[in-house]
Amino acid sequence: MDKHVCPYGLKAKYLLESEGYTVEDHHLTTREETDAFKEEHDVKTTPQTFIEGKRIGGYDDLRAHLGKPLPDPDATSYRPVLAVFAVALGLALSLSWWSFGSPLTVRAAEWFVAFSMAMLAMLKLQDVEKFSGMFLGYDLLARRWVPYAYLYPYLEALAAILMAGRVLPWLSIPVALFIGTIGAVSVFYAVYVQKREIKCACVGGSASVPLGFVSLTENLAMMAMGVWMLLRPALT
Repeated sequence: MDKHVCPYGLKAKYLLESEGYTVEDHHLTTREETDAFKEEHDVKTTPQTFIEGKRIGGYDDLRAHLGKPLPDPDATSYRPVLAVFAVALGLALSLSWWSFGSPLTVRAAEWFVAFSMAMLAMLKLQDVEKFSGMFLGYDLLARRWVPYAYLYPYLEALAAILMAGRVLPWLSIPVALFIGTIGAVSVFYAVYVQKREIKCACVGGSASVPLGFVSLTENLAMMAMGVWMLLRPALT
């Protein structure tokens, strides 16, 4: 409508039409009309979908009715971290192709790790307070020295940015090795020794990524990148 757009109304209408339904869209144009509708049908939200005169409910109810329920917001998922890795890989391969004429280069592998670290750090930096709360649940150093939980995303971002351009290796390598080693030991201890089932702070404090293999891989990749950059001058 001209002064108000209901995103769930648009999504519900599209979902119904994509399933072959013919939709009669009835707009509630005033606050009074909306309140009266809610009272009449004893509902708290709009839009409400009716199919052949039977009320189905709101957008979530409609999806469930059509066999397409929304995922549980509290359920654990690897989707956030997989999205980071997929985009980082695409950027690395594209940049390598442009720079060297081939996507499959050693530099592409380096960029992939650096870009992944940078994006993961960016997600943590969106809400450092929330991240630190989750991080303190398993990181061994942070539990002994709380400020480390606040410093970690900045250190990760710094190492990633410097490593992407191979700038100041005397700084980026020790930082990556330090935070990567502590992180790997902390995750291994929490998951494989203590057998704890907790959420990982690797993509910030808002995601439901389970602490485990992915978290361990992130830290091992940082360690490997630090070792690689330390040894590469001797290899070239």
